[in-house]
Formats: sequence, C-alpha cells, structure tokens
Amino acid sequence: MAYYSIAIDGPSGAGKSSMAKAVAKKYNFIYVDTGAIYRTVGLAAHRRGISCSDETEVAKILPELRIEMKYDDKGEQRMYLDGEDVSSDIRLPEISICASDVSALPAVRAFLLDMQRAMARTNSVIMDGRDIGTVVLPNADVKIFLTASSSERARRRLLQLKEKGINEDFEKVLKEIEYRDKQDSSRDIAPLKPADDAVIIDSSEIDFDGTVALISSVIEERLHQN
Repeated sequence: MAYYSIAIDGPSGAGKSSMAKAVAKKYNFIYVDTGAIYRTVGLAAHRRGISCSDETEVAKILPELRIEMKYDDKGEQRMYLDGEDVSSDIRLPEISICASDVSALPAVRAFLLDMQRAMARTNSVIMDGRDIGTVVLPNADVKIFLTASSSERARRRLLQLKEKGINEDFEKVLKEIEYRDKQDSSRDIAPLKPADDAVIIDSSEIDFDGTVALISSVIEERLHQN
C-alpha cells in the first residue's frame, strides 16, 4: 500500500493546524500537529521551572518524559504528558514562547525527529510545523508554505483564545507572534523557511474555505503529477 505525505510549514498563527485538519479529513489522511509535540516539551520544562532555552537542563528531562499523541472520537489529535491530557494547557501564550525556545535546541529536535518520521512511514499523513518540508520529511510528496501577515495572524490567535475563554491584549499577542517569527527564522538548527520546492500560499486575504480549496488543488495537482 502506498502512503502519501503532505508537509505544511509556516509561521505561528498562519492557520496551519486548522487547514491541515480540514484537508486531512477530506482525504482521510492522518493529521500530525508537530508544533503540539514541541509545545508539550515546552510545557514540561515550564512546569519544572526550567528555562526553555537552556539546552543542558532541558536535555536532562527528555528521557523521563512520556509524550503521546492520541486521537479522540472526532479524530482530533490530543497530546498527553506523563498520562495527562495537556491539549489545552499547551495552547497558553506563555507555552507558545517555550515551544519556540525548545524547538531551537538540537537535543530536543533529535529526540522528537524519529517520532515524527515514524508516523509518515506507516500512514498517509498531513504534517504541519516549521521544518517539515525542509528537515522532517524532505521527500514529502507535496510541500506547502502557508503564511499570513503578522497582524492578521494576531487577530486569528485572539479569536482562538477567546473561544477558549482566554482574554488577551492584541498588542501582547502581536509581540509574541513577532518574537516567535524572529526566533523560528533565525535559529541555527532547522530555521523556518520554505522548502525550495514548496508552494507558497499567503492566506492574509483568503477566508478559511478558500484556503482549504487552494491547498486541496495544490495537493491534487502534485499527486497527479507523481
């Protein structure tokens, strides 16, 4: 049986997760949110009072972490840390910063790389993150780089937080997004950038359904060529 791999990369708040979920459901693929895995490591460090940018200290806790990805009755990915469902906790703004910091650490990336690649070896997947097309799945059948303006991404993130009952200030969220952009793009290990053969989609002025349709058309065109 042939398995297909779709890589969707892009900056924080670009809508990668929402789009990838919708497209995965459309094609009956497994959706893998790699950012959630890094967020889980960041949460673990945060709870232990460890600086998320301190590679020596973060590396010490990696062997003791039990990180699991499970899927609920609706097919939604849930993240578990040491048996606890932390799917909501990892979405807090302060954990977003931790996720960016730990994702820049070579020890963390090496620790999680096999977990991510294993999913693609045994399933047809749509995987989103920062370096899926460039590092994790360099031979992915389709590579998409999804982006949007920082202000639009901040607006979307505010709406997501509001739906979860979390009230935040626009300027604070915007600064956090801009911080993540700088961190993710300037890190030495697997920086955020489009793969050479990625299709770049700017969704700043495209609604959800329109973006899903555009991504789907790219996937169908590329898979047909293969």
